[in-house]
Amino acid sequence: MKIAIIGAGNLGLSIAKGILNTNGATSMVLTKRNLSGLKEIEKFGIVTTTTDNREAVSKSDILIFAVQPSQFVKILGEVKDILTDKHVIISTITGFSIARMEEVIGPDHYIIRAMPNTAISVGKSMTCICSNEKGAKRVDLAKAIFNRMGHSMQIPEDQMQAATVICASGIAFWMRLIRATTQGAIQLGFDAKEAQELAMHTCNGAASLLIESDSHPENEIDKVTTPRGCTISGLNEMEHQGLSSSLIRGIVASFDKINEIKKG
Repeated sequence: MKIAIIGAGNLGLSIAKGILNTNGATSMVLTKRNLSGLKEIEKFGIVTTTTDNREAVSKSDILIFAVQPSQFVKILGEVKDILTDKHVIISTITGFSIARMEEVIGPDHYIIRAMPNTAISVGKSMTCICSNEKGAKRVDLAKAIFNRMGHSMQIPEDQMQAATVICASGIAFWMRLIRATTQGAIQLGFDAKEAQELAMHTCNGAASLLIESDSHPENEIDKVTTPRGCTISGLNEMEHQGLSSSLIRGIVASFDKINEIKKG
């Protein structure tokens, strides 16, 4: 695959590394206004870096846009006359709808939105994907690209705001839970480094159990709770203090805020 990443900032560079480290491209062009931070990635022999977005588009079949929302319309306008029926356009830009892209370049293109999270930098992203009508023919291609860097799921576009909360903001929510577990471990006598190691790997193990066994959280909880035991005592106290309720209310508050920002 001939891939261009338009906007090789933090996210764009993470995507590039994920693709390159898994041999997912035959050639790659990265664009950025300042190329000084891209020297390391040039060690991959198939990579070209440039400040010229038109050059990147002309040399590629798959175009991944990772620019700031305020720049996107201008960039699309600059390249729309050289877009062909071979190009697959993948936007990772939060809140920028397919309809807005179609207003600039027209509906007769393969247009896909992809919403990864920051775990893409370590190959563990949860990426949600949607498309326009024509782009539906290339969704499997987009999923194959992002599955190299974690896991992907196709969803309707009207769920992208909610997916942003669950998957992108969700990284921060899980970090806070890991931090709280770390603090609890410190109070029980572990030093800070040990406490974080215990919390991180236990969290990783819990997620892996569900992923690899296709199980439900309550099934796994039942396996470690015994009558009058310490686990159920801890769980019940957490629920008395509003753990699940607080998480759900936080998720809904985040969703309300993202919709408020969108309307503004």
